[in-house]
Amino acid sequence: MRIRTGKGTLPLITVIAILSLSLVVNLPGLAVSPMLGTLEKIFPDTTQLEVQLLTMLPNLLIIPCLLLSGHFSLSGNKTAIVTVSLIIYAACGVAYLFARSMAALIVISCALGIGAGLLIPFSTGLIADAFSGPYRMQQMGFQSAISNMTLVCATFVVGWLSGHDWHMPFLVYLIPLVPLALTPFLRKLPKEESAGTPAQAPAPVGKGGIMVGRLLATMGVYFFITYAVIIISYYAPFVAEKEHLSSAFTGTITSIFFLFVFLPGFFLPRIIARFGSNTVIMCAAVTFVGLGIFAVFPDSSGMIVGAILMGIGYGTLQPLLYDKATFTTSDPRKATLALAFILSANYLAIVVAPFIVDFFRSAFHASDVRAFSFILNCCFTGIFIIVARLKRKSFIFTITEKFK
Repeated sequence: MRIRTGKGTLPLITVIAILSLSLVVNLPGLAVSPMLGTLEKIFPDTTQLEVQLLTMLPNLLIIPCLLLSGHFSLSGNKTAIVTVSLIIYAACGVAYLFARSMAALIVISCALGIGAGLLIPFSTGLIADAFSGPYRMQQMGFQSAISNMTLVCATFVVGWLSGHDWHMPFLVYLIPLVPLALTPFLRKLPKEESAGTPAQAPAPVGKGGIMVGRLLATMGVYFFITYAVIIISYYAPFVAEKEHLSSAFTGTITSIFFLFVFLPGFFLPRIIARFGSNTVIMCAAVTFVGLGIFAVFPDSSGMIVGAILMGIGYGTLQPLLYDKATFTTSDPRKATLALAFILSANYLAIVVAPFIVDFFRSAFHASDVRAFSFILNCCFTGIFIIVARLKRKSFIFTITEKFK
């Protein structure tokens, strides 16, 4: 069986091999999260600094490794880079099972961040190489859906495994063995690549094959939407605590959010066909309402509805921005490099989100950071909607006719 790509056809097993990379892109840090509250019991000499390093260093290392991976992609030997990164990833999963100290966990987590950073751009970059037009948009939706579906399933599995032995959750980092087994089929990717049809005509040539204005616009929007919704991971537990809800309910809220991030990927062409050029504005409006409900009605029902709406908004925008990334370069060889820059904006937003909220909380002398974080981002998203409406004909906010 062969799959149409807009550039020809590919064997089904090759498409499966490409999409299998999406199984692991959202896993870094997942296995560590359930034990953050019990690290002092596991390692009595653990300091607060060590806990912060365990969670922050891997995400920080992912960012430069993303950019390094994008640079390596220009060599043309992408299958070799993917294979090496998967080997590093899986090796870390094995090493975690034998860790006996906090220092070992930190070192292994840093190595995991390096492996993940090298791999992540190719989960979307190979799709950009192999597909074009509506076929690429559809595959970007599948990629986003698979990565988020894996996160939802792995979250439940990690929570269950953590009740048996603190080493057990690290078994999720053996998932890279699946795409590693499929890497030989990536050799069937076509050697010649096509840049596809520009999102707007005529497209600027760009400096060094990169259209800097488009790239910065895409990075900026991806940074903002990630920052706007990621506060559900940082502050939902505190909102739940204030409302005397259990920690298990907090895990449920996070899982619901990622479940609805996952679902739109399967229906992306239909969503675009329905909303057309207003798709970006619709996504931002849904996110705005979700943040508002979370802030104003912080009971169990309000938090569930807010998480659902935020997930839908983010889950629809994410693959749209991945596709936009392929139009930020006039040189098809640099599509993965452009995606690496744009993905780095996502991880940067994850790292700095609590610092941004804390800065504005201090500036406005807000005493309750729990409600303030959602109110603040609701206001920011309202401003974003206005900008998107005013600039609806610009590159970053348009949807071309060929996707409708």
